[in-house]
Amino acid sequence: MEVLRLTGADMPTSPPGVPNAAPDQTATGKDHFEVLDGLRGTAAMLVVLFHIQGITVMWDASKVILHHAVLAVDFFFLLSGFVIGYAYDDRWDRMSVRRFLTLRLIRLHPLVILGVVLGFVSYLSDPFAGSAQAVPLGKLLGVFALGLLLLPAGPLPNRWSDTHPFNGPCWSLLQEYIGNIAYALLLRRLSARALLAIAIASGICLVVCGLRLGTMDQGSGWDSLWMAPVRLCFPFVMGLWLFRVRGRLPFLRLGYLPLTVVLIAVAAFPTLSNVGPVKLNGLYETTCIVVVFPLVILAGSHSEAGRGMMGLCKFAGRISYPIYMTHFPFLYVWMNFVANGHPTQDMLVVIGLALIPFLIAVAWASYTFWDEPIRARLRTALGSHR
Repeated sequence: MEVLRLTGADMPTSPPGVPNAAPDQTATGKDHFEVLDGLRGTAAMLVVLFHIQGITVMWDASKVILHHAVLAVDFFFLLSGFVIGYAYDDRWDRMSVRRFLTLRLIRLHPLVILGVVLGFVSYLSDPFAGSAQAVPLGKLLGVFALGLLLLPAGPLPNRWSDTHPFNGPCWSLLQEYIGNIAYALLLRRLSARALLAIAIASGICLVVCGLRLGTMDQGSGWDSLWMAPVRLCFPFVMGLWLFRVRGRLPFLRLGYLPLTVVLIAVAAFPTLSNVGPVKLNGLYETTCIVVVFPLVILAGSHSEAGRGMMGLCKFAGRISYPIYMTHFPFLYVWMNFVANGHPTQDMLVVIGLALIPFLIAVAWASYTFWDEPIRARLRTALGSHR
């Protein structure tokens, strides 16, 4: 679930990181939004913890703690729309659509590739999978090729019905790409009023779907693929609208820690039962997306991290996209170990807890030795061909 370090880092003149609403400014004169950077890291960690714990209890809903952590994807889409507006709205007088899309590919695709490669290796070499993943190599190579292009592929054994079998979270990156294309071709040209109209219409559609389905945990599999663009549209457009009008809206300055508590509380809220035909869980989750998350983004964009939280916010922001894109290939192995390795309860607890620093270390290494160097070289090459 993007993503997602979608920031002004696309600009060679800007330092890495989501801009922050503190008084500090980049060399380009733009404000920084370090609190939003940190919140993206919080959301990514909620996804990771949800997946670790969910696999540990084999998705027994009565034992899952962070029931609504799947909403982090919708939070990412909302934050992405906000940051895309920040980074690019004032650049179209000197930037073509082609250049914009190239910059976005440079920003996002190196970690897409790394995540798919890790997933491919995981599928081939998982020592706990037994014969569950015995698939002809030709078919695996076809799925691998599609994955490198971020395109959906037919489901593989032992990977549920995922549209991106080697790295499940890639489904949301495909939607992110669609959102970026929509921004470049249409949304950037629209007024704030038109964006709000689209957001209201798509928000109503989202709520209707939530009431019908009872959950927003949809869009990653072939059986619910139609929900992927539904989950993208409202938050992405609302995020762009929020950026355009944030200076005219009332807000609270809550800071990184209080807003992190809000996100954790949203994720940990109990799953609600139906009351007659009303699916309260779907109503709760869509309310979080339509009401709570925009307020969190608005408050975060006006808040300062402060000296004590600045380093944490920056670190959280930097590893948020890498950990989102690299954690699942390792958790596929964890899944098969839990199912087939006959672990004791103590082993599950110890290894499950150890996975947290391990996945953070993998994310840091991916950012430091893969993502940043590759993007720097590609940006340099792009600059030399202006």
